[in-house]
Amino acid sequence: MRRFFISPEELKENPPAISGPEATHITAVLRMKVGQRVTLFDGTGRDYDAAILSMSKKRVVFRILGQGSFPVKPFAPVTIAQALLKDGKMDLLVRQLTELGIFELLPFSSERSVANPDPARMATRRNRWEKIVLEALKQCGRNIPLHIGSYTSFPEILVLGNQFVHKILFWEKEETPLQFPSPPFQDEPRLVLAVLGPEGGFSDREVSCAREYGFVTASLGPRILKAETAAVAASAILQYLFGDLFPQGLS
Repeated sequence: MRRFFISPEELKENPPAISGPEATHITAVLRMKVGQRVTLFDGTGRDYDAAILSMSKKRVVFRILGQGSFPVKPFAPVTIAQALLKDGKMDLLVRQLTELGIFELLPFSSERSVANPDPARMATRRNRWEKIVLEALKQCGRNIPLHIGSYTSFPEILVLGNQFVHKILFWEKEETPLQFPSPPFQDEPRLVLAVLGPEGGFSDREVSCAREYGFVTASLGPRILKAETAAVAASAILQYLFGDLFPQGLS
């Protein structure tokens, strides 16, 4: 069944309706018909069984038939802090982290960052990421969007690490793999923070600073991974240890 995002404001309309590009996609691209069943999700964790009640070129009206399945959400919150990558790489990473069920993405600048956009450019990139997240939600069945934090700096990420139970910096020069951590506390709002570097990796000075802030450095194996590959590999490992890739987490 097709899935579509409907904002909480649109959902409150009587009857609920989707307008704009999403409505055009339903009518002109998918060529759906009145009476067809769909799933609507509002980004808060709820989804709804619905049927198309009426449609025009830029507006589709629905009849809600009932609340759908239980929200597909992470077993435990995993946050990825990623040094900003070039446009296409970061766009793909946003989609992949959404599909993997990562709770939060924190983009930041580091010493060797290639991409360093000005505020206007960063706002444009963020708007594009939010659209990518919604498209990925429709495809993967997730109901709660990936939260994307404000663009920040590496020192600020280190300070933010004080809010997390586990904080890990993945580094290509580290030889020790991630040690099996202690069982998570399910009521912790921020459980795991993983920090990954840019295309050129972290400097020795940055790694030393991270260790001073209590970060554990870990390897992702004997091969040197591209930055965007490293983030996906780390996410999969952490989702296995803490998230929903392993049915019972570490409990």
